[in-house]
Amino acid sequence: MSEGVQFNSDAGMWMVRAGRGGEFAARFLKKSIVAIGWGFIGEIDAQTPDAEIRRMMDEFYPREKTGARAAWTSAVRRFVKEVAIGDPVVTYDNEGRMYHLGEIRSDAKRGADGVDGGERWEFYREVAWQDETPRDSLLLDARNNLARPPTLFRVSAAASAELRRRASKAPAPPAATDGEPQPEPQSSEPPVMESDESETIQEYIEKSDQFIEDAIAKLDWEQLQELTAGILRAMGYKTTVASRGPDRGVDISASPDGLGLSEPRIFVEVKHRAGPVGAPAIRSFLGGRRQGDRCLYVSSGGFTQEARYEAERSQIPITLIALPRLRELLVEYYEALDSETRALAPLKKVYWPVRLNDL
Repeated sequence: MSEGVQFNSDAGMWMVRAGRGGEFAARFLKKSIVAIGWGFIGEIDAQTPDAEIRRMMDEFYPREKTGARAAWTSAVRRFVKEVAIGDPVVTYDNEGRMYHLGEIRSDAKRGADGVDGGERWEFYREVAWQDETPRDSLLLDARNNLARPPTLFRVSAAASAELRRRASKAPAPPAATDGEPQPEPQSSEPPVMESDESETIQEYIEKSDQFIEDAIAKLDWEQLQELTAGILRAMGYKTTVASRGPDRGVDISASPDGLGLSEPRIFVEVKHRAGPVGAPAIRSFLGGRRQGDRCLYVSSGGFTQEARYEAERSQIPITLIALPRLRELLVEYYEALDSETRALAPLKKVYWPVRLNDL
């Protein structure tokens, strides 16, 4: 990272999503790139007519919905023909809740071998990553704009300026453990909505996911611990939550009988902080476990790659749960949660009309 963002353009940044849920964000940063797929539809460059790009997309994906093909065509066209060297760019790491800011440094290139095996990313551009901005530091309107679903789009001027203002500042700490509600950053600007009807429902899904994660991130540590225990109870386990005091390495224990006499015996560690958990923390947590134990490590700040390697080679089964996965579990088991757990992250089911050909 550099000392700060020095962009060549005052225009809104380009958002390039790093796969579903930001799953490729770490690779974008490591490879110093942004990338998209769909390049295998045919040879495309800056001189390829828009109508030809659309024809190739229609030919290669005849079974996909018209709206999806149109959105993918737009992403390829803009990535190859509109994005320019020197443009500011941003991508989002859902697990770390961090927007990474940079500058485009190359034209669109073909052939993703060495980037992601040549199968998923067929167009990429080199990027100089320069700074980062935590999502929790942004105003609500900026978060709303940045949660739009397209793979590639122009961020609004207001949201771009907000990202720049907040860049390089320390991440917002987790909420205080006294349980007092934290003030929500606000703005007087009207919410940004996507006007394309074909993308509206996907927009709401994407925004819903990120706003649920925002709500979980605002909990204090004890509330996050209780939320995790509540989800385990909704899954059919009986839980014991550790009382306040010196950390003995286990925040929650769970088992079918609640006594730990029947398997699986599950031991849970909960960390609620801005930074990712590293390999030493995983090793320390596993140190007191024995054969037959099952472990969960919940971290709102995500995990380093070394921590994931440590978990993969562990002889004791351990599952790492970052915020996106915790959100998925909350939604999946929400109807089975007890009232106390629901109160920590209240959600409301929304019904959306669909046409018969959308089913």
